[in-house]
Amino acid sequence: MVTMKSTPMDAPLFHMDSERGVEYWGCRAVMAGFTVGGDVADLVPRGLHLDSPALGAVLVADYGASTLGPYGEFVSLLRVVDDDGVNGLYVPYIYVTDDAAMAAGREVLGAPKKLAAIDVRVRPEAVVGTLARPSDCTLASVIVSPVERLPAEILDAFLPSGTPFYSLRHLPGPPGATQVHELIQWNCDLAVRKDAFGDDLRFTGPGSVTYPARSAVDPVHRLEVDTLVAAAYLEFDMRLTAGKCVWSETVVAATAQEAEPAGTPA
Repeated sequence: MVTMKSTPMDAPLFHMDSERGVEYWGCRAVMAGFTVGGDVADLVPRGLHLDSPALGAVLVADYGASTLGPYGEFVSLLRVVDDDGVNGLYVPYIYVTDDAAMAAGREVLGAPKKLAAIDVRVRPEAVVGTLARPSDCTLASVIVSPVERLPAEILDAFLPSGTPFYSLRHLPGPPGATQVHELIQWNCDLAVRKDAFGDDLRFTGPGSVTYPARSAVDPVHRLEVDTLVAAAYLEFDMRLTAGKCVWSETVVAATAQEAEPAGTPA
């Protein structure tokens, strides 16, 4: 077993098994898929291509326990196809409530994680998932009324287990240092939990995605909902594993002198 870990080397913020990745159990999430209104092509790096119209999703999760500890997560997703015609999901925005989860996602996978206030609550009317940053500013709300069981084929079309995920790993550096820019593919295996009767805990019903506050600092509202396709509430276990580097670019960070425009007086 090879263990990946972060700095400080004598007291790492996180440890990760390179083969088993991050393991989760006792999770629940509310999510919705939709066609995206507006142009979001600039959010997707080279080597990946959007559908027409673009298909997006948002997920708000409460990870009851994991090898990184319990935490909440909000994820924006765009359905993509790579240059070989393989379907996948690109992550333009992602937020968590825990520093170890943020560091592991950014350092290993390049997931653009930020810290935020995230909540999933099962209420009498519906299941509600929210993202707030700052904590008194709600950026996104996902609401689903779990009125019937979600058919397995719809879940497989919506979030098929084993689908490759992609994120853009950017490692800046001081002037003269090497900067790294990489497209990372990683994997998500999801197993829906069963209730006491042996039925999968996956539900669907009326749902909505809204963006109460629109922030230029955290523009999650760019995945605007055109037509809602499906909404779901799930309880599950999960495993995230690092896949491969699809492409990598390295450049030397510009120095102050190199950054000066032509003709600048000495």
